[in-house]
Amino acid sequence: MLQFIHKYVLKYFGDLSRNIDVPLYLLEDSAIVNGIAFTTDSYTVYPLFFPGGDIGRMAVCGTINDLAVKGATKILGVSCGLIIEEGFEISNIEKILNSMREAALEAETSIITGDTKVVEKGRVDKLLINCSGIGVPGQELMQNYEIIKRSRDDHSSMWLITKNIRAGDKIILNGPLGDHAVAILAARGELGFKSDVKSDVAPLNKLMREALKVGGVTCAKDPTRGGLAGLLNEWAENTGLGFVIREDALPISSAAKAASELLGIDILEVGNEGKVVMSVINDKAEEILESIKNSGWSQASIIGYVTDSFKGVILETTIGGKRIIPPPIGDPVPRIC
Repeated sequence: MLQFIHKYVLKYFGDLSRNIDVPLYLLEDSAIVNGIAFTTDSYTVYPLFFPGGDIGRMAVCGTINDLAVKGATKILGVSCGLIIEEGFEISNIEKILNSMREAALEAETSIITGDTKVVEKGRVDKLLINCSGIGVPGQELMQNYEIIKRSRDDHSSMWLITKNIRAGDKIILNGPLGDHAVAILAARGELGFKSDVKSDVAPLNKLMREALKVGGVTCAKDPTRGGLAGLLNEWAENTGLGFVIREDALPISSAAKAASELLGIDILEVGNEGKVVMSVINDKAEEILESIKNSGWSQASIIGYVTDSFKGVILETTIGGKRIIPPPIGDPVPRIC
């Protein structure tokens, strides 16, 4: 996917947005145009319903999160594009639309426009959803930026983008990895195992708002496709820096860990839908962590730090060794986001 984006998408579109605040070629979760964050995403999930959510909740939350992690925590509106297979049950559509409504209310926003297409049976697997979203920052983003400027003499962006990351930053994760992937695998019922794990799908704009109020967040991203391993390797590639992660600091539920070991998947590479990874200045890390925990994310953790002594991602294991974490070469659990 990344090769395709670099070789083809950026070839044709990459130079069209060079004059905007955060252009396409930076490959951030949202573009920033005249101070407004804009994002779009398409969702194809199997099954459509899973423990902890469904495709509708995931579509709204995923769109909101792509805005929030760039600092646009006030969501002005979300679109809803539905591509429905002929014969799909109206009762299921109603459940999904209600989930989208509830997610929008939870994030204090609205679904304001959209489009509906019905296609012939067999042309799509029941339902695909596309959502776009627009958001703006609150005062807390500027406060956050003022704190960063006081701690550095370089030119960081106000927006939470990759180029802001510096050696010495700490890395914070707001909760357990892998719950979303394990919940969907269990719901598929194809692999002969059951699990009580529920998807972590949730809107993150309120969490981001609280972290920014403390100040010192330099960059943030949700570890969806590619998981934590994909996210950190992307940051390493774009910054030329190294990221050291401590295995004993990674929050992972025992059920998700057991399921990943049973299925032979690397929990660092699977997608998550209610998690955010933040790079924060060192002297604000503990205070930011406390604000996240007070926001309801009790298992949040400082999982590592940034260094300029090498480029890449290293995991410090619980037994004292070190392991290189390479970029994922494929998607171990397809169609989960």
